[in-house]
Amino acid sequence: MLHLSRPVKLHLAFMTDTAQQSDDASPGLPKGNKGLALLQLVRIPTVFTAMADIFLGFLLTHSSLEPVSTFAFLLAASVCIYWTGMILNDYFDRDVDSQERPGRPIPSGRIPAKSALKLGVMLNVAGLGLAACAGPLSLQIALLLTLCVWLYDGALKKTPLAPVLMGSCRFFNILLGASASPTGAMWWCPQMHVAIGLGIYVCGLTWFARQEAKTSARAQLISASFVINAGLATLFGFVLTAPDNSQRETALFVLAVISMTIVRRLLRAISQPEPARVQTAIKTMLLSLIMLDATLVFFATGTPELAIGVALLMIPAFLLARWIPMT
Repeated sequence: MLHLSRPVKLHLAFMTDTAQQSDDASPGLPKGNKGLALLQLVRIPTVFTAMADIFLGFLLTHSSLEPVSTFAFLLAASVCIYWTGMILNDYFDRDVDSQERPGRPIPSGRIPAKSALKLGVMLNVAGLGLAACAGPLSLQIALLLTLCVWLYDGALKKTPLAPVLMGSCRFFNILLGASASPTGAMWWCPQMHVAIGLGIYVCGLTWFARQEAKTSARAQLISASFVINAGLATLFGFVLTAPDNSQRETALFVLAVISMTIVRRLLRAISQPEPARVQTAIKTMLLSLIMLDATLVFFATGTPELAIGVALLMIPAFLLARWIPMT
C-alpha cells in the first residue's frame, strides 16, 4: 500500500531477527524534537516501498526513466499520498493510541491533532496536483488511490474490507507509476498483472497483521498466508508466461529466494503467534516489496543498473529504521 497502517501497521524493517522496536520512542533521539515527531508521524523509513512501486510501474511502460520530469512528478505524488495515509492513520487512531501507544506524536501532544489533519490534507492536495502535472490519467489514478486511503483510514479500517482496500492502495500505486504510459494502454499487461499480484500480496499481509499487537489467532495467520502466497504465485505466473525473456531464469531464482524467506517467517509466526514473531514476519514481508519490485524491474527491462537502483532503496529504509520507529 501504498498506504500502510493500523489495525494493520504495515511498516518496514530489514530481513533480520531484530526484536520489535518500541512504538513510543526513537532509540537514542530526544522525544521532544518537533522535526523528529514529524518523521515519526509519516513513518519516514516506510515510504521507500511506495517509491519502489513507482519505479516498477514506470519501467513496466518505459524503457528508461525518461522523461525524467514525468517520473519525478509521479514519484513525488506517490510520496505525498503515502504520507497522507500515514498521518490520517494516526489522526483517526488517536483515541486508541492514547491508551495503547501514548508515546506516538499525536497522543503525546508533540503534534496537535488538528495540525496533523491539516498537514495530511495539504499533502493529499499536493499529491493530486503533482499527479495532474504528469497527465490526466495520472490524476485519475491518484484520485482512486486517495479514495482507498481515506476509506481505509477513516471508515472501513475495522471491517472485513480493510485488507482489500490496503491491497487496492498498492494496486493503484503501481498503476500510478504506469499511468504515463506512452502507448496509453495503461489498463493492460504487464502492469495490470504485476499490480494485481502485489495487491493480493498486500491484502494477505494486511490480514496477517490485523492482530499484530497481541497474540494472533493461528487460523487467521494460516488463512492470510494462503493469500500472501497467492500473490507471490501471481508474480511467478507473470514471469513464467511473459514472452521470451533472457532474464527469466534469474528472475525466477530471485523470486524463489524472496518467497522462501517470507514463507520461513510465516511458518515461525504461525508456530508461535506472539507479537514479536508476527511483527518480524510483517517487517520481512514489507521490505520484501522493494526486492520484489527490483526483481520485476530487472525482468521487465533487462537492465541490472535499474534493478540495483530500486534495490538500494532498502538502505535508507534500514538506516532510518534504526532511529525512527516503523510502527
